[in-house]
Amino acid sequence: MMNCIIIEDQLPAQRILKKYIEDAKSLSLVGTFSDAIEALETIKTQQVDVIFLDIHLPKLSGIDFLKSLSNPPKVILTTAFPDYALESYELNVVDYLLKPFSFPRFIQAITKASQMLESNSTNDSKNEPNQKKEIFIKSGYELVRLKIDDIIYIKSDADYVEIYTENKKLLSSDSLTEWIKRLDTNQFARVHKSYIINTNKIEKISGNRVYLQYDKKIPIGRAYKSDFTNKFLT
Repeated sequence: MMNCIIIEDQLPAQRILKKYIEDAKSLSLVGTFSDAIEALETIKTQQVDVIFLDIHLPKLSGIDFLKSLSNPPKVILTTAFPDYALESYELNVVDYLLKPFSFPRFIQAITKASQMLESNSTNDSKNEPNQKKEIFIKSGYELVRLKIDDIIYIKSDADYVEIYTENKKLLSSDSLTEWIKRLDTNQFARVHKSYIINTNKIEKISGNRVYLQYDKKIPIGRAYKSDFTNKFLT
Protein backbone atom coordinates (compact mmCIF):
# COMPACT_ATOMS: atom_id res chain seq x y z
CA MET A 1 0.00 0.00 0.00
CA MET A 2 1.36 3.42 -1.00
CA ASN A 3 0.54 6.47 1.10
CA CYS A 4 -0.39 9.45 -1.04
CA ILE A 5 -1.53 13.05 -0.80
CA ILE A 6 -3.36 15.33 -3.21
CA ILE A 7 -2.27 18.93 -3.75
CA GLU A 8 -5.00 20.45 -5.93
CA ASP A 9 -6.97 23.66 -5.56
CA GLN A 10 -9.95 22.72 -7.75
CA LEU A 11 -12.69 20.76 -5.95
CA PRO A 12 -13.90 18.83 -9.05
CA ALA A 13 -10.33 17.65 -9.70
CA GLN A 14 -9.96 16.69 -6.03
CA ARG A 15 -13.13 14.61 -6.21
CA ILE A 16 -11.94 12.75 -9.34
CA LEU A 17 -8.57 11.96 -7.78
CA LYS A 18 -10.17 10.77 -4.54
CA LYS A 19 -12.47 8.43 -6.51
CA TYR A 20 -9.56 7.06 -8.57
CA ILE A 21 -7.47 6.54 -5.43
CA GLU A 22 -10.33 4.70 -3.73
CA ASP A 23 -10.90 2.49 -6.77
CA ALA A 24 -7.20 1.74 -7.24
CA LYS A 25 -7.02 -0.21 -3.92
CA SER A 26 -3.20 0.07 -3.78
CA LEU A 27 -3.26 3.66 -2.47
CA SER A 28 -4.04 5.12 0.94
CA LEU A 29 -4.97 8.82 0.94
CA VAL A 30 -3.49 10.58 3.98
CA GLY A 31 -4.30 14.17 3.07
CA THR A 32 -5.83 16.59 0.55
CA PHE A 33 -4.57 20.17 0.26
CA SER A 34 -5.58 23.18 -1.78
CA ASP A 35 -2.08 24.68 -1.81
CA ALA A 36 1.43 23.28 -1.56
CA ILE A 37 2.47 25.13 1.59
CA GLU A 38 -0.32 23.46 3.58
CA ALA A 39 1.06 20.06 2.59
CA LEU A 40 4.58 20.61 3.92
CA GLU A 41 3.88 19.54 7.50
CA THR A 42 2.34 16.25 6.39
CA ILE A 43 5.30 15.52 4.09
CA LYS A 44 7.71 16.21 6.96
CA THR A 45 5.90 14.25 9.67
CA GLN A 46 4.25 11.32 7.85
CA GLN A 47 5.35 8.73 5.37
CA VAL A 48 4.20 9.98 1.98
CA ASP A 49 5.13 7.79 -0.98
CA VAL A 50 3.31 9.61 -3.79
CA ILE A 51 2.14 13.18 -4.35
CA PHE A 52 -0.54 14.02 -6.92
CA LEU A 53 0.52 17.59 -7.64
CA ASP A 54 -1.23 20.27 -9.67
CA ILE A 55 1.01 22.89 -11.31
CA HIS A 56 -1.17 26.01 -11.14
CA LEU A 57 -1.68 26.54 -7.42
CA PRO A 58 -2.17 29.59 -5.18
CA LYS A 59 0.84 31.02 -3.30
CA LEU A 60 3.40 28.62 -4.81
CA SER A 61 3.31 26.77 -8.14
CA GLY A 62 3.65 23.01 -8.19
CA ILE A 63 6.93 23.26 -10.11
CA ASP A 64 8.46 25.72 -7.63
CA PHE A 65 7.22 23.60 -4.73
CA LEU A 66 8.85 20.50 -6.20
CA LYS A 67 12.14 22.36 -6.69
CA SER A 68 12.08 23.37 -3.02
CA LEU A 69 12.02 19.76 -1.78
CA SER A 70 15.44 18.23 -1.16
CA ASN A 71 14.24 14.62 -1.11
CA PRO A 72 10.67 14.55 -2.44
CA PRO A 73 8.33 11.57 -2.57
CA LYS A 74 7.41 10.24 -5.99
CA VAL A 75 5.47 12.95 -7.81
CA ILE A 76 2.73 12.57 -10.41
CA LEU A 77 1.86 15.93 -11.92
CA THR A 78 -1.81 16.55 -12.75
CA THR A 79 -2.48 19.58 -14.93
CA ALA A 80 -4.58 20.97 -17.75
CA PHE A 81 -1.50 22.56 -19.34
CA PRO A 82 0.94 20.59 -21.54
CA ASP A 83 3.57 23.35 -21.59
CA TYR A 84 5.47 22.14 -18.54
CA ALA A 85 6.09 18.55 -19.63
CA LEU A 86 9.78 18.99 -20.51
CA GLU A 87 10.58 20.98 -17.37
CA SER A 88 8.78 18.46 -15.19
CA TYR A 89 10.86 15.54 -16.43
CA GLU A 90 14.03 17.45 -15.54
CA LEU A 91 12.71 17.22 -11.97
CA ASN A 92 12.37 13.42 -12.20
CA VAL A 93 8.59 13.25 -11.87
CA VAL A 94 7.04 9.83 -12.26
CA ASP A 95 4.40 10.88 -14.77
CA TYR A 96 2.59 13.85 -16.27
CA LEU A 97 -1.18 13.43 -16.33
CA LEU A 98 -2.92 15.88 -18.63
CA LYS A 99 -6.47 16.68 -17.49
CA PRO A 100 -8.95 15.23 -18.10
CA PHE A 101 -7.26 11.83 -17.74
CA SER A 102 -8.93 8.43 -17.62
CA PHE A 103 -8.80 5.85 -14.86
CA PRO A 104 -6.65 3.47 -17.00
CA ARG A 105 -4.17 6.33 -17.56
CA PHE A 106 -4.19 6.97 -13.79
CA ILE A 107 -3.45 3.29 -13.12
CA GLN A 108 -0.55 3.43 -15.57
CA ALA A 109 0.97 6.33 -13.61
CA ILE A 110 0.64 4.72 -10.17
CA THR A 111 2.06 1.46 -11.54
CA LYS A 112 5.16 3.37 -12.59
CA ALA A 113 5.37 4.93 -9.13
CA SER A 114 5.07 1.53 -7.47
CA GLN A 115 7.80 0.05 -9.67
CA MET A 116 10.12 2.97 -8.90
CA LEU A 117 9.54 2.63 -5.16
CA GLU A 118 10.19 -1.10 -5.33
CA SER A 119 13.38 -0.50 -7.30
CA ASN A 120 14.57 2.08 -4.76
CA SER A 121 13.87 -0.33 -1.92
CA THR A 122 15.84 -3.10 -3.64
CA ASN A 123 18.79 -0.78 -4.23
CA ASP A 124 18.71 0.41 -0.63
CA SER A 125 18.78 -3.14 0.65
CA LYS A 126 21.93 -3.75 -1.40
CA ASN A 127 23.45 -0.50 -0.08
CA GLU A 128 23.62 0.84 -3.61
CA PRO A 129 22.73 4.52 -3.93
CA ASN A 130 19.96 5.14 -6.44
CA GLN A 131 21.76 7.81 -8.44
CA LYS A 132 21.06 8.63 -12.04
CA LYS A 133 23.90 8.14 -14.51
CA GLU A 134 22.40 10.59 -16.97
CA ILE A 135 20.02 13.53 -16.77
CA PHE A 136 18.26 15.77 -19.24
CA ILE A 137 18.70 19.50 -18.79
CA LYS A 138 16.89 22.33 -20.44
CA SER A 139 19.49 24.42 -22.27
CA GLY A 140 17.88 27.28 -24.17
CA TYR A 141 15.01 25.74 -26.13
CA GLU A 142 16.54 22.26 -26.15
CA LEU A 143 16.49 19.30 -23.80
CA VAL A 144 20.04 17.92 -23.73
CA ARG A 145 21.19 14.55 -22.40
CA LEU A 146 24.13 14.87 -20.03
CA LYS A 147 26.21 12.12 -18.42
CA ILE A 148 26.76 12.98 -14.76
CA ASP A 149 30.34 11.67 -14.76
CA ASP A 150 31.22 13.95 -17.70
CA ILE A 151 30.63 17.10 -15.64
CA ILE A 152 33.91 18.75 -14.66
CA TYR A 153 32.48 21.76 -12.86
CA ILE A 154 29.46 24.05 -12.75
CA LYS A 155 29.79 27.81 -12.58
CA SER A 156 27.20 30.41 -11.62
CA ASP A 157 27.02 33.30 -14.08
CA ALA A 158 24.36 35.97 -13.45
CA ASP A 159 20.94 34.45 -14.26
CA TYR A 160 22.34 31.14 -15.52
CA VAL A 161 24.77 28.43 -14.57
CA GLU A 162 27.36 27.09 -16.98
CA ILE A 163 27.97 23.33 -16.98
CA TYR A 164 31.39 22.37 -18.26
CA THR A 165 32.44 19.00 -19.69
CA GLU A 166 35.57 18.16 -21.65
CA ASN A 167 34.02 19.05 -24.98
CA LYS A 168 31.18 21.46 -24.35
CA LYS A 169 29.53 24.07 -22.18
CA LEU A 170 25.80 23.99 -21.45
CA LEU A 171 23.64 26.71 -19.95
CA SER A 172 20.94 26.00 -17.37
CA SER A 173 18.49 28.36 -15.69
CA ASP A 174 18.61 26.34 -12.42
CA SER A 175 20.66 27.79 -9.56
CA LEU A 176 23.75 26.21 -8.00
CA THR A 177 21.63 25.39 -4.94
CA GLU A 178 19.22 23.41 -7.13
CA TRP A 179 22.12 21.64 -8.82
CA ILE A 180 23.77 20.53 -5.59
CA LYS A 181 20.42 19.02 -4.51
CA ARG A 182 20.26 17.10 -7.78
CA LEU A 183 23.82 15.71 -7.71
CA ASP A 184 25.42 13.02 -5.55
CA THR A 185 27.17 14.91 -2.74
CA ASN A 186 29.62 12.01 -2.36
CA GLN A 187 30.96 13.00 -5.78
CA PHE A 188 30.20 16.72 -6.15
CA ALA A 189 31.13 19.54 -3.80
CA ARG A 190 30.41 23.24 -3.67
CA VAL A 191 33.81 24.87 -3.14
CA HIS A 192 32.85 28.50 -3.76
CA LYS A 193 29.68 30.58 -3.92
CA SER A 194 30.00 30.38 -7.71
CA TYR A 195 31.36 26.84 -8.27
CA ILE A 196 30.47 23.16 -7.87
CA ILE A 197 33.18 20.66 -8.82
CA ASN A 198 33.26 16.96 -9.64
CA THR A 199 35.71 15.63 -7.04
CA ASN A 200 36.57 12.70 -9.31
CA LYS A 201 38.21 15.24 -11.65
CA ILE A 202 40.61 16.69 -9.05
CA GLU A 203 44.29 16.48 -9.98
CA LYS A 204 45.74 18.59 -7.17
CA ILE A 205 44.97 21.28 -4.62
CA SER A 206 47.34 24.15 -4.02
CA GLY A 207 46.58 26.97 -1.61
CA ASN A 208 43.07 28.21 -2.28
CA ARG A 209 42.77 26.63 -5.71
CA VAL A 210 41.71 23.20 -6.88
CA TYR A 211 43.14 21.98 -10.18
CA LEU A 212 40.86 19.77 -12.22
CA GLN A 213 41.42 17.69 -15.33
CA TYR A 214 41.77 19.48 -18.66
CA ASP A 215 43.69 22.35 -17.03
CA LYS A 216 40.72 23.79 -15.15
CA LYS A 217 41.53 25.94 -12.10
CA ILE A 218 38.77 26.67 -9.58
CA PRO A 219 39.00 28.98 -6.53
CA ILE A 220 38.10 27.61 -3.10
CA GLY A 221 36.00 30.07 -1.13
CA ARG A 222 36.90 30.72 2.50
CA ALA A 223 33.38 29.83 3.67
CA TYR A 224 33.55 26.44 1.90
CA LYS A 225 37.15 25.39 2.50
CA SER A 226 36.70 23.76 5.91
CA ASP A 227 33.75 21.55 4.89
CA PHE A 228 35.42 20.62 1.61
CA THR A 229 38.69 19.74 3.32
CA ASN A 230 37.04 17.70 6.08
CA LYS A 231 34.80 15.74 3.76
CA PHE A 232 37.06 14.98 0.82
CA LEU A 233 40.65 15.42 1.97
CA THR A 234 40.83 13.52 5.27
